Parts: sequence; C-alpha cells; structure tokens
Amino acid sequence: MITEQQKIGTGFGAHSTADDVLVGIDLTGTTALVTGGYSGLGLAATRALAGAGARVIVPARRTATAREAVRDVPGTEVLPLDLADLESVRIFAERLLDAGRTLDVVLANAGIMACPETRVGPGWEAHFAVNHLGHHALVNRLRPALAPGARVVAVASSGHFLSDIRWDDIHFRTGYDRWLAYAQSKTANALFAVHLDRLGAASGLHAFAVHPGSILTPLQRHVPREDWAGLGWVAADGRPTEGFKTPEQGAATAVWAATSPLLDGHGGAYCQDCDLAEPAATEDMLIGGVKPWARDPGAAARLWDLSAELTGTHAF
Repeated sequence: MITEQQKIGTGFGAHSTADDVLVGIDLTGTTALVTGGYSGLGLAATRALAGAGARVIVPARRTATAREAVRDVPGTEVLPLDLADLESVRIFAERLLDAGRTLDVVLANAGIMACPETRVGPGWEAHFAVNHLGHHALVNRLRPALAPGARVVAVASSGHFLSDIRWDDIHFRTGYDRWLAYAQSKTANALFAVHLDRLGAASGLHAFAVHPGSILTPLQRHVPREDWAGLGWVAADGRPTEGFKTPEQGAATAVWAATSPLLDGHGGAYCQDCDLAEPAATEDMLIGGVKPWARDPGAAARLWDLSAELTGTHAF
C-alpha cells in the first residue's frame, strides 16, 4: 500500500536540527552507514547519529579528507568507496559482509550537483551514475547486512521538480543539461525509495526519500559564485536567502526518517521538514512538496529493473 503524502504532525519543522529530532532516542548498539558522511549535510548527520550512540561507517572516495573531517567524532569509521565505480562498490560491500557487519541505517546521502558533462563506467552520465546507480548497487550488495527493521534513506531534492526520468535518453546522449541531469537523478532517488520499500517491507526493511531543504554546502562547488545571486541562493550582501537552512537543519529530515518511530507504517514516503511532504502545489522549489512522477510505483518498478540490469545487482 502506497503511503498517502500528507503531514502527520511530528512537532518538528524546517528549523529543527538533527540533534533536535534525536532527543530521547538512544542509538547505542546500532550501526549507520552514511555515504558522503564527511562533508556538508552528511557530516552533520554523522555527528548527530554518533552523538546519539550509533557507530557510523563513513564511506569515502577521499579517505584522508574524510578521516580528518570526522577525527573528533567518536564512534566513526572511514572506509574507501567510490560510488562511480561498481568494482569499488563490490569490494566495499564484500569487506563489510566478510566482517559480519550489521547495518541498522543506510543514509544514501552522497551526491554531485550541476557538474560539467562527465561520463563514468561504460559511458554513464555522472549524476545518474553516482547519485542513483551507485547507491542502488550498494544497497543491493549490502542486503545480507541489513538488520531486521533497518531503514534506508535516500537524500533526494526539490530539484526533482525539473525532470521526470528521461526514459528515451537517460544518459543525455543527445545533448547535456547539467540541471536536468541533476534533477533526473533526484527523481531517481525518490523512486528508488518507493520500490525498495515495496520489495523490503515483508522482511521489515523500509525506505524513505527526503528533501533536506535548501542549504549552501560543498555540493554547490560546480556552480560559479557569481551565479548564486541570480539563482536566488544569496542576497546582494552574499548571505543565504531567507528560507535556506544550516547544515544541521538540512540533515534533520534524513536523520528523522532514519530513526523516528513516527514513521512506522509510512514506508516509501517522501519527507520534508521532518514530516511527510505534501503533493507539490506550486513550482516553487523553496516551498517544496513532491511531484507525482517521483511517487509513481510503475515508474519506480521500471527504474529498479533498469538499474538492476545496468549494475548487475538485484538482491531483492
């Protein structure tokens, strides 16, 4: 049964932080995996989860940078992983499985945004490959490690407003647009959660997609600073526009989706501001909400099958 997208009244909101949503929640004895957990929202999530008692595994392409970023966060462990490289994903997953590790939370947070045209693997468009396919392969390979009742949280974005899945040209063979490429990958993140929840629900696994809000982090490194004002990200004095969040506020919805008992019975939902998002009523991405194409179960199943074929992974 598909969760209805309407607020459930959590008591949290846009200004809540990751620490706020964990008040009263003891994660001692649990293990979370946070991709991109050493920068921006990912680092804020790592700090909050570790602060609540979780052991946090931080996969990283730049391991030295990651270890420096989390060196003052007790209970963290950095392991090498490149989501653009399926062989790296396989090696990472086998290392955890061989060690008998168990995961209670997988936070699929790592991503790229508005990059110059880049091809990875067998010529895949990089946003789709890194933001979606790498996480699809990772979660499938890690299935034996997922604990009963585990949660997988995919960090999507209101950027999904700009594009459904481009079924006829997913990899932008006939013309590249960096914003549409990012947007398609964020729709894919949302659809991934929809179908993963459908496949995993019988075994107690649940998945959610989240829009973290608008936050200025290293994710925007490919967008020239001089463009930020025109995009409405900053005011004339360079300060973030009203409505933008801090990294700690931006991480809150993902951490809430990974841990809150309020989400029992709402698997596969798209979340925003530490609550279920409502259907998008405007085109304003700062207001947010979720577009119908990011919730379509038929599209989610089609994308899953395609992703399984491309990555050679389908553990469910």
